[in-house]
Amino acid sequence: MTAPATLAEICVAACADTYRSSGEVLAHAVGTIPTIGARLARRTSAPDIVLTDGEAFLMSDPPPLGRSAAGGGTIEGWAPFGRIFEILATGRRQSMMGASQIDRYGNQNISLIGDWDRPKRQLIGVRGAPGNTANHRVDYWVSRHSPRVFVDAVDMVSGVGNDRARDAGLRFHRLGVIVTNLAVLDYDEEGRVRVRSIHPGVDPQAVADATGFPLDVSAAATTRLPDAEELRLIREELDPRGARTREVPD
Repeated sequence: MTAPATLAEICVAACADTYRSSGEVLAHAVGTIPTIGARLARRTSAPDIVLTDGEAFLMSDPPPLGRSAAGGGTIEGWAPFGRIFEILATGRRQSMMGASQIDRYGNQNISLIGDWDRPKRQLIGVRGAPGNTANHRVDYWVSRHSPRVFVDAVDMVSGVGNDRARDAGLRFHRLGVIVTNLAVLDYDEEGRVRVRSIHPGVDPQAVADATGFPLDVSAAATTRLPDAEELRLIREELDPRGARTREVPD
């Protein structure tokens, strides 16, 4: 008998679902749960997405989590760093990035906390966030849903939100969903963050309390559970060492 899905495995399946209608795109996933999710999607609902080993090899069958291409998997191509920018510019890429802050319109911050002139904390910089959000679909992964992450206004814009994209007339800007350890969020017709589903066993009020701007949780659906085959793939082939539970413990 298959053991019930853990919270981490529910999050993996939610991340995998972001690729269901993507077609042939290069999947870019940051973090343990998103990486397993992209690999699960490749093995199930999105066989056309293209994966890498985390560096330059394109993999039709990626190695188990934590191993390089030399440790398993099947290499089918090579994409040096410069080539990634060409793929990004044509929109044939889909990213799931992390976020230190996200506001109600999906503006993302991974650069600094506090005032620009004298920040309280220096983070990793904008990295690829501006180019990603200007050129192709971007989803976000937040492993600890809290008011420190979901804020009324970000301290610096790294990834472009729906309000700024609309004002700037960005043609190819597309924010998808935000998967967290509590829920799956998306955006309403005005580009504002809303609840799509809440994970099984999570109190809806806990989601509202963990968000630093108003969020209606009254009619939220329940996030789907991974099926038996997805659980087998996650546990036996994609993440046999259980790295997922270190990022999202039950």
